[in-house]
Amino acid sequence: MKYVHGYDPRENIRLQDQASTLAELLHSDTAYPAGSRILEAGCGVGAQTVTLARNSPGAHITAMDISARSVAEAKSKTETAGVTRVDFHRGDIFQPAFRPASFDHIFVCFVLEHLAQPVQALNHLKALLKPGGAITVIEGDHGSTFFHPDNAAAHRAIQCQVELQKRAGGNADIGRELYPLLTSAGFDSVRVSPRMVYVDASRPALIEGFTRNTFTAMIEGVRESALDAGLIDDIDFDEGIRALYRTAEKDGVFCYTFFKAVAFKP
Repeated sequence: MKYVHGYDPRENIRLQDQASTLAELLHSDTAYPAGSRILEAGCGVGAQTVTLARNSPGAHITAMDISARSVAEAKSKTETAGVTRVDFHRGDIFQPAFRPASFDHIFVCFVLEHLAQPVQALNHLKALLKPGGAITVIEGDHGSTFFHPDNAAAHRAIQCQVELQKRAGGNADIGRELYPLLTSAGFDSVRVSPRMVYVDASRPALIEGFTRNTFTAMIEGVRESALDAGLIDDIDFDEGIRALYRTAEKDGVFCYTFFKAVAFKP
């Protein structure tokens, strides 16, 4: 798995902005019973871990990521937040070091988009669930992006990120595929709910936290990679970024949809 956004400090900050801004939208209905064992697969720098633990104070969470650097950052973050009942492990979704049927629930957020074989990953995770256990999967979908004022260069800049992720083996439009992916992996009772982020001038926290610091910062962060790959020229890309920031002004509107799925192991 190649993380197309990189691991620099700026990306860490962007992930924290995204997590705090979207906590209510994505996680308000995610809570686990006391005594249950939860696996957060692909915890990254712990951007979601603190929210998960706070929403389910009686559950025990195991957070796993393939990057040792990210695991260390996640552990530090939870300790700073005063969160307990979380264990951290460096591990690979495709070669998990846990016994089958070890967990009551599994949580996966912004992970499948980076995998070339998402169904295979889901099959490995399913083996770790107890019968009747639930998996929650959250992914974005860059194809759901629309905004005012509309701008062709902005769409081309976004497409650069989509293409770079595709070349790295991922899929930035995977949100729309959660239902068929989970059913293909043999999960039952799959339910998918779209979670739209709608931003206008009446929502200043979302303007700053999502339009500027999450989405536009993410696209802006692939500038050099897009230019090096010959996907776009610098003038066109920079025009697109200016247009995305323009949607954060008082007459602008920005929309993006995440998809949240819950399914069960037979």
